[in-house]
Amino acid sequence: MTAANPKCKASELRVGDARELVLVENLSRTQIVMYAGASGDFNPIHHDEVFATRAAGYPSVFAHGMLTMGMTARVLTDWLGDGVLTEYGVRFVKQVWPGDTLTAKGTVTVVGGDGAIELEVVTTNQAGEPVVTGRAKAQLPR
Repeated sequence: MTAANPKCKASELRVGDARELVLVENLSRTQIVMYAGASGDFNPIHHDEVFATRAAGYPSVFAHGMLTMGMTARVLTDWLGDGVLTEYGVRFVKQVWPGDTLTAKGTVTVVGGDGAIELEVVTTNQAGEPVVTGRAKAQLPR
């Protein structure tokens, strides 16, 4: 288990504080295939254009939801630190396509006296459409 490496203290945060991060500009098919290799998820809708368009009826291949979820977590870990998240869950709202630019935003919704922090997260595409929404909890030093 990795030791927590907080980048801030709970006492430094206020409800409404937010951070935004561009996760990827022009998501490439190569990045999607690299994720397939790393995750072992070789569903052809993510890498086979012919299957995705002709058999499955999509306009193109699209990114794995878990790829987007993992990238979204960066806004939290870059801001709060490694090993401090105690809960993290998302809802996949819209598909992510090759060429998309994704921007994540984390917003503090609760600051507990014991250092427990709650946040909302949303990742949007270049059109400003949410592709992932979710919540997270973190435990920080006071």
